[in-house]
Amino acid sequence: MNEKPYPQRKIIHIDMDAFFASVEQRDQPQYRNKPLIVGGKPNERGVVAACSYEARKFGIHSAMPCSTAYRLCPEAIFVSHRFDVYREISEQIRAIFWRYASEVEPLSLDEAYLDVTGSDYLNGSATYIAQAIKNAIEDETKLIASAGVSYNKFLAKIASDMDKPNGLYVIEPEKGPDFASSLAIGEFHGIGPATEAKMKKIGIETGYDLRQWSEKSLVETFGKTGHYFYCISRGIDDRPVQSMRERKSIGKEKTFQQDIRSIIELRRH
Repeated sequence: MNEKPYPQRKIIHIDMDAFFASVEQRDQPQYRNKPLIVGGKPNERGVVAACSYEARKFGIHSAMPCSTAYRLCPEAIFVSHRFDVYREISEQIRAIFWRYASEVEPLSLDEAYLDVTGSDYLNGSATYIAQAIKNAIEDETKLIASAGVSYNKFLAKIASDMDKPNGLYVIEPEKGPDFASSLAIGEFHGIGPATEAKMKKIGIETGYDLRQWSEKSLVETFGKTGHYFYCISRGIDDRPVQSMRERKSIGKEKTFQQDIRSIIELRRH
């Protein structure tokens, strides 16, 4: 009996396009088609929480200091965030997800994994289901989402970034390993800047380079995450979509008006 070489899951990753900024442009017509930044003020020490695609053309991105964003695009419109509104819309979008998926794993307010493996809707086609979800989101919220479709979470998430905005990209099982090999190492989700720099220092520039390393060598070099790197370089990811996840941590951020360089002063705050 021949084993099937690829997992049979059908996973969709949905990512709302420029979510916070798109909500503001939807609700305030005067912001449409203009560089819009959601976050702090340009003359303060806040950071960019989100920005429109018009702003991204100037090199602006999330987590950038607002003062830097202003220098890149002085004509940009800066607005404060409305998290209560974003949460309400996020709940509306998640309700749409549950119409189509047996499991929904939110990653944040604006993205989630969906498992549609057992769905009979649209003859069980994950691609058609993803398009139906995108259509429902646009019809009901007037917002745009991108979708990635593949046989595991890792590739589905990569796929959702491939054709933004308003994209739908499919990575088929037989193409998964070669697709992973073709990626620059910085495009792998789970490989941050520090790990990317370490990999490049030892000659790992692409997924293909990563595949040349044995699992044992990767674990020796990168610790337990070496197992993960070994698998994803081959298009393998067995993690299930989990609807309920235990919270591992909680965080809160504050940007101070001045740099704090003293440990004593930092502890006081």
